[in-house]
Amino acid sequence: MQIIFYEDRNFQGRSYECSSDCSDLHSFFNRCNSIRVDNGNWMLYERPNYTGHQYFLRRGEYPDFQQWMGFNDSIRSCRAIPQHRGSFRVRIYEREDFRGQMMESTEDCPQVHEEFNYHDIHSCNVLEGHWVFYEQPNYKGRQYYLRPGEYRRYTEWGAVTPRVGSFRRVQELF
Repeated sequence: MQIIFYEDRNFQGRSYECSSDCSDLHSFFNRCNSIRVDNGNWMLYERPNYTGHQYFLRRGEYPDFQQWMGFNDSIRSCRAIPQHRGSFRVRIYEREDFRGQMMESTEDCPQVHEEFNYHDIHSCNVLEGHWVFYEQPNYKGRQYYLRPGEYRRYTEWGAVTPRVGSFRRVQELF
């Protein structure tokens, strides 16, 4: 796993190479305007301690922050997403604390409303694999990384609203 952060666009300026989780990147660079992911899948966070806007990146080059759907040039923490070579399974609920209608999925879902007939996911249980929830359909908008575990409220995965328009599995694609 390796990711390289650059202060300026097009992989210029001061850089920092990282190969594991880091809860505070501030001492390594002041701003982040381009990124090169040499291998692995990564979740980047706008603020320290894995908070603020989240951005999912897989192997590739991102010459400016718009390429990773960034709102600005602030990246303050990152998490390496471990490889998962098994099956994927998530249970989503329309109410907090695993109440209301429950649906289970083992596949990517580009349109939550069309597939499950509701817009909001208030709680979920990630049984297998790692997932990314997106605020809008077709994997757009704010992103949220979910590791295996229970999430009793949408705030536990970092969301400010329960709106989930799509979700996908985090898989190695190379």
